[in-house]
Amino acid sequence: MQDLHTLIEKSVSQLGYELVDLEISNRGQLLRVFIDKLNPTDIKDSVNIDDCSLVSNQLGNLLAVENDIDYDRLEVSSPGMDRVLKKEADFVRFTGERAQIKLRVGIKDESATATETTLPRKTFLGFIKGVQDGLVLIEFDGVVYKMALSNVDKARLNPVF
Repeated sequence: MQDLHTLIEKSVSQLGYELVDLEISNRGQLLRVFIDKLNPTDIKDSVNIDDCSLVSNQLGNLLAVENDIDYDRLEVSSPGMDRVLKKEADFVRFTGERAQIKLRVGIKDESATATETTLPRKTFLGFIKGVQDGLVLIEFDGVVYKMALSNVDKARLNPVF
């Protein structure tokens, strides 16, 4: 799996895109690749159908050469407006945006409604304030929480319309 991820990431980056996520489902028969532009000119400069087609053709050729990779279907798409956030660079890039973060291990709830008996909080919906010393900063209910990137189980943008 790691070799496949590295192979796809290298190929995608050579074309000027970032590998956002890679999903393998149906017992390895479906490869789903999510890409984004490496250096977008602005927030509206997003992946379009031509970008997906270019990457799909490149990966199709690449995977055909690799004899040990067996799959039936390859899907290449943009990560969408609610894209996943996995790397520290993702949190830096989307500073100021609203995101939903789920932690592996809860942290102390410091909101105004918390009491002594309040359980540790695992889910946050707030605005990303940046990254500091490997900690993601998110403002939730008027409090800025610091959470280790290694403790983040899932994170997605949650755009405001």
